[in-house]
Amino acid sequence: MKYELVVFDWDGTLLDSAGAIVRSIQAACRDLGLPVPDDARARHVIGLGLADAMRHAVPDLAPENYQAMVDRYRHHYLSGDHELSLFAGVPELLARLQGAGHVLAVATGKSRVGLERALDHSGLRPHFSASRCADECHSKPHPQMLEELMLEFGMAPAATVMIGDTSHDLLMARNAGVDALAVTYGAHPHDHLLEYAPRACLHSVSELDAWLLANG
Repeated sequence: MKYELVVFDWDGTLLDSAGAIVRSIQAACRDLGLPVPDDARARHVIGLGLADAMRHAVPDLAPENYQAMVDRYRHHYLSGDHELSLFAGVPELLARLQGAGHVLAVATGKSRVGLERALDHSGLRPHFSASRCADECHSKPHPQMLEELMLEFGMAPAATVMIGDTSHDLLMARNAGVDALAVTYGAHPHDHLLEYAPRACLHSVSELDAWLLANG
């Protein structure tokens, strides 16, 4: 196999959560009387660590309001995250890759607590051998998450692929010297993802599965 280590982003790649994240950012801003970012601006920050995401989504956020913004965002997101669903075909894709001998991992902008909650809700925990989160590594697009995962499993960059739905994922892969695949059904639009020269842009989980079966 070409890619022994297959690393997935979480939100917008495995879990259909981009809309919920956007709504939670906007609701948090309304709670605090802050300017509400439009959908495009709120979607752009998906995949970043929470601190970086809030700073980009609400650039005028005063330092003294930062924790309140984070708290309100978490309140809105966690109130409905148990109702979110995986994209169609995700469990089957992961089972096939795992059965074929690939090592699967997650690199996400979620916190460790948030990812553990999502792994339990989704039932996907048994498929992943390791994960890295934004509150224990530098936020994307810094390569630390991928570098640590490669080191943990003794994988070379040439044997690793990063799969994500945002430019932050693709830049992290580039910074780590690994191939990247973009999925267009998540947070960032197709044309924007193409600017970062992924190996391929896939429009569904079934397309991603077919590409990996043929090329991975």
